Amino acid sequence: MKNADYSARMVNLLGLECPPLAAKFLKPGELVPEGYDNSKKMRYCQALMMGKHGHKVLVNGDNITCPASASAFGFKPLPEKLQNGQMMTGMGLFGNPAAAAKTIGLMPRMKPGECAGVLVAPLAQADFVPDVVALEGKPEKLMWVALADIFEAGGRHGFQTGVFQATCIDSTLVPYQTGKLNANLGCYGCRDATDIPEVECLLGFPAGSLDKIVGALEKLAAKAIPRSRAKGAYNSMAACDGQN
Repeated sequence: MKNADYSARMVNLLGLECPPLAAKFLKPGELVPEGYDNSKKMRYCQALMMGKHGHKVLVNGDNITCPASASAFGFKPLPEKLQNGQMMTGMGLFGNPAAAAKTIGLMPRMKPGECAGVLVAPLAQADFVPDVVALEGKPEKLMWVALADIFEAGGRHGFQTGVFQATCIDSTLVPYQTGKLNANLGCYGCRDATDIPEVECLLGFPAGSLDKIVGALEKLAAKAIPRSRAKGAYNSMAACDGQN
């Protein structure tokens, strides 16, 4: 199965500690594959965490508990206290309600009813065609994925984040809506609600880029990755310092 092959190659090439995750936005009326748990109340970031630990999860309007991601996916309206900035200011995340409201107002979102649910699973176990691949890992490992994305075409990334909704929007919805890879440093919510370590961050890209990215990673692994990790330039400088 291609999903399992892509996952294994990414893990082996980069030494990923967390497996790549697959996400799919279900359209209204689209059938849910068997084996996807919808019984637990959870945030979307917790669904990704469960996927990281090998579970298959369905998140929809019935079981999602984060009001921001529920609104981003079009499941529920945004609560007034979140929309006017009072909630995030009260949590100490912004200096004033206007700043918080501005940030939430710029939040990418789906139209109400556009999405019936989101399937989340380890990419290796995904029995669906994913829309997005999400990664949790140390910055150095995710750096190579970002480079692989522009390996052939070149250019510069324009990562976007509000340092808020790092998993649901920045790592999942933005790649889905823009068709571009997006990386972020995490957010209050995912760092409070999941087991993501302080030293890790997040990245997501359209699943249609899997073949391109994995192929480029293999080329990077032939030379650039091992040379960078060997720290030859640093060791030369350290050796010179030791001689002085």
